[in-house]
Amino acid sequence: MASETSQTLDRGLRVLKVLAGSPEGLTVTELSHRLEVNRTVVYRLISTLEQHGLVRRDARSRLFVGLGVLHLASGVQPLLRDLAMPVLRRLAESIGSTAHLTVADGDEALALAVVEPTWTDFHVSYRVGARHPLTQGAAGKAIGLLDGEDSYAVTSGELQSGARGLAAPVRGVDGLRASVGIVTLDGAIDEDVVAPQVIAAAGEVGDRLR
Repeated sequence: MASETSQTLDRGLRVLKVLAGSPEGLTVTELSHRLEVNRTVVYRLISTLEQHGLVRRDARSRLFVGLGVLHLASGVQPLLRDLAMPVLRRLAESIGSTAHLTVADGDEALALAVVEPTWTDFHVSYRVGARHPLTQGAAGKAIGLLDGEDSYAVTSGELQSGARGLAAPVRGVDGLRASVGIVTLDGAIDEDVVAPQVIAAAGEVGDRLR
């Protein structure tokens, strides 16, 4: 027997997904066409979502995801950290470099979880909550990689003089743009050794989140 579902809730969630994928915003008419639902139903959905801060309108009456979504998303971050930490810990200990999980937050990369190796004399101190543009650093550039492109990104000195990073995207998790990576100050990164481990760690994090 098929499980019962709420059509109204399903439509409301579809509204949020469509708006989240439309950074330029949509009119009610455009949203109605995307959802293949009549305008009257869309108006009711939007009105309810606006009351909860999940949808907002600009001066031109274009619709966007509202700031209320950020409050919901903030509750997910501890779960992401908890699931990723064992993987990051193994990666940091294996390579001897600081390992991190980084997520996209708008046009910035946000360090959500960081693990430093326990056995090295020197390693990079990388602060949880650190931010930088997605266009800089291995972590941000890895997030921007599309399927079929390079499987990892490597950079040198883009965020800190002498620092080198290598990161791989976390793929296959709907709604999440993230990467797993390492950062070091110890000369060039041996990509033949490090890259496969980072890629495997990113894949394991993805598996844990699905």
